[in-house]
This record gives sequence, structure tokens and C-alpha cells, in this order.
Amino acid sequence: MRTEAYGTGSGPSGPVSGFLENPIVGMAPWILFSLLVGPGRFEISVAIALAAAVALVVLSRVVNRGSSWKLLEVADVVFFAALAVVGALASEGTLRWLETYAGEVANITLAVIAFGSMAVGMPFTLQYAREQVDPSLWHTPGFVRTNYVITAVWGLAFLVAAIAGAYGDLVLHNPNNIWTGWIIQILAIVAALRFTVWYPDVVRARAAREAAGQAPEPLRLAGLLLPVAGLLVPIGIAVLVFDGNVWWLGVALIVGGGLLTKALQSQN
Repeated sequence: MRTEAYGTGSGPSGPVSGFLENPIVGMAPWILFSLLVGPGRFEISVAIALAAAVALVVLSRVVNRGSSWKLLEVADVVFFAALAVVGALASEGTLRWLETYAGEVANITLAVIAFGSMAVGMPFTLQYAREQVDPSLWHTPGFVRTNYVITAVWGLAFLVAAIAGAYGDLVLHNPNNIWTGWIIQILAIVAALRFTVWYPDVVRARAAREAAGQAPEPLRLAGLLLPVAGLLVPIGIAVLVFDGNVWWLGVALIVGGGLLTKALQSQN
């Protein structure tokens, strides 16, 4: 998240430092794992996620020497190290279970981290945001509320991903279903990513107008929905390629995505 989203930043400077102090980066190992894991891919998915988690922690300590330890980055390493140990010692039956349901376990764990951190009064995005703004802003209502909202949206996104994956596994009995295993989960993550960028801008704009004694502008959703609409075309192409039984849906997504993107661009 950009420092301007919360006020005048005084935290780490430089593109690499700013990149590492973004909570989205802390979620990268989980996102990678939940999208990669599946039958025959458990070990490689865990290895990639654990390597990413360790690399992020090491880079954060090297680049941002004064950076504090974050709940999310600690959870990254502990969770995937534990999965690696369990996978190495697991029986063949347990390994098959992990290959099928580990994605849902990861998404549910992230949802618990998000909502649990809110329940204890420390939404996990707050730890990242505090290092990017002046300490005088840390306890202001707008700053805290913004992080509660963004953390809640991420919790919902991972909950949606977990439900989609569970439906594919338990109801459809198809972990590789293109909708439940990929499309719905990717759309949930992209929506949360876009919201993380869009919402602080809305808060800042409203605060500026309030300070100037002006009435708030109507909420414009075009900027929030545009990246999601832009995904409809590649999703439609994927449906045509991988799920020819509903080719008509693929065509509808391509046409509808193009029209919706054009309409939102005119409003943005």
C-alpha cells in the first residue's frame, strides 16, 4: 500500500523497500500455494511457497533493517515449514488428502489470521501500514478504520477461495475444475488486490473534501471494477480452451468483458 493512502509517509524509501513493506507481498506465498497445489503437486507447491516465504523474510531483514517482525511473515514460514515436515513424514493416504485439501486449509488459515487479527485489535495490514506513515497517524480513526476494512476484504477473499475449492473437491470431486480451482479463486484475489489500492484513495479523497468543507463525491466504482472486468476476456478464452462443453459461456464472457471494460473506462 502506498504511503499516501494513509497520510504523509516517513517509513522506508526506495522501490524494493516499499515492495517488501506491502502486506500483499506477505500473502504471496499463500496465494502461490493455493493456486499451485493439487494432485501430484503438493511437494513442489510447498517447496515454492516456503522458499518464497523465507526469501521475503531474509530480504525484509536485509533491506529494511529497522523493520519489525510481522504476524503474516512469521505465519508464512511456520505454516509452510510445518507442511513440508508433515508432507515428508506423511503416509501415502495422508499425502493424497493433503494434495486434495491443502489449498482449502491454506485459504481457511489465512481467513482465520485476517479475522483473528481484527478480533484482537491488530488487523494484519496495520503492521505494514504503520511503517509507512508518521507515528502521529497510527491511532487516528481513519487510519485504523482503513486497515480494518482492507483486512476484512482479504479475509472474505480467502474465505471465498476456500469455499470454491471445497465445492470442487467435495461436491464436484474434481480438484482441477477450472471454475472452482482457478477462476473463482483468482477473481477473489484480484478483487481484493484492487480494493487494497482503490479504497485508501477513496478515503483520502473524502478526507480532503471534508477538510475543505465540501460535500463528499458520489462513490465511483469504475476504478474498482475495471481490473476485474478486464479479466473476463482471458477467462472466456480459458473456458473455450479448457471447457468446450460451455463454449457459449466463453463467448459471452469475451464479448461481455470487452463491452464492460469499455464502459468502465469511459467512466474512470
